[in-house]
Amino acid sequence: MNDLAMAMDIHQTTASNLVKGLLKLELLRAEKEGPDKRAVQLYTLPAGRTLLKKVPGPFSGVLPKALSELDAKTLLRLERDLSKLLKLLNADEKAAKTPLASL
Repeated sequence: MNDLAMAMDIHQTTASNLVKGLLKLELLRAEKEGPDKRAVQLYTLPAGRTLLKKVPGPFSGVLPKALSELDAKTLLRLERDLSKLLKLLNADEKAAKTPLASL
């Protein structure tokens, strides 16, 4: 779950809850394999593969669209202001993929 959560950029608990829902819907199956029985391998079941074929590509969302419509001067100011915010949060580059709730 930790690897999945990091890949999705979400909290581990959220990833676990999502997987539980997919398991319940029989879209995935989970198996504990290898020497570390805590590690779980996830496999897509036929119903899950059918559903995945219907899913559209990644959704870029409203934020990237809005940012693409801003002028260069506004984007520069936003970058400076966000840099100030990151300094106040004591964020470092190692934490770039860590959800805020985990900091």
